Amino acid sequence: MARLGVNIDHVATIRQARQTVEPDPVWAAALAELGGADCITIHLREDRRHIQDRDVRLLRETVRVKLNLEMAATEAITRIALDLRPDQCTLVPEKREEVTTEGGLDVIGNRDRVQRCVDQLLAAGIEVSLFVDPDVDQIGTSRETGAHAVELHTGCYADAETEAARKAELNTLIGAANVAHREGLLLHMGHGLTYRNVVPVARIAGVGELNIGHSIVSRAVLVGMERAVREMKELIAG
Repeated sequence: MARLGVNIDHVATIRQARQTVEPDPVWAAALAELGGADCITIHLREDRRHIQDRDVRLLRETVRVKLNLEMAATEAITRIALDLRPDQCTLVPEKREEVTTEGGLDVIGNRDRVQRCVDQLLAAGIEVSLFVDPDVDQIGTSRETGAHAVELHTGCYADAETEAARKAELNTLIGAANVAHREGLLLHMGHGLTYRNVVPVARIAGVGELNIGHSIVSRAVLVGMERAVREMKELIAG
């Protein structure tokens, strides 16, 4: 069964909307763990639109499951990651004008910058994952960097408007998963996954980790974080 990584960024989004102290993503992480989360995922963006430096420091001290830091491959954020020492860093693309991450990291087009970041993280003993589109060449180049894992961007599958389109995107993910396995990479998936669409992705052979945020936080607003996480875990388990 795939492990569940719960992304708590949007708990911080609600807090930052009023520039106040609640809801606290640190508390949300504790409740997510009680609900069965196998991993807590946070994205420290350069513009600090949701997760703040204070959050990552406290979460490093309090999270008892795997802590996954999503980050851009920049010098400033890399220095923070090296000081923080999360269990895993996932390199993602980042544009200030986007609402959320719009696609996978272009490892090929940014090879030198990505490689410098990967090398530093690996030297510090941090597990590295690269968030990429389900593309054969991007996956192959990801393996060449020395990264441990790829996280396949599931946004096109999640956004598909017809059943035929959804099946086609699922087949693309299955094919990319097979490539990742052949390359010897650990396989993660995430972006846009919800209670309604997660099951087919969770059933793809070899998926080790699913990272899900917005859908869980949205349900948690209504039913509570612990229950929302537990219900997602039950779906993944089948």
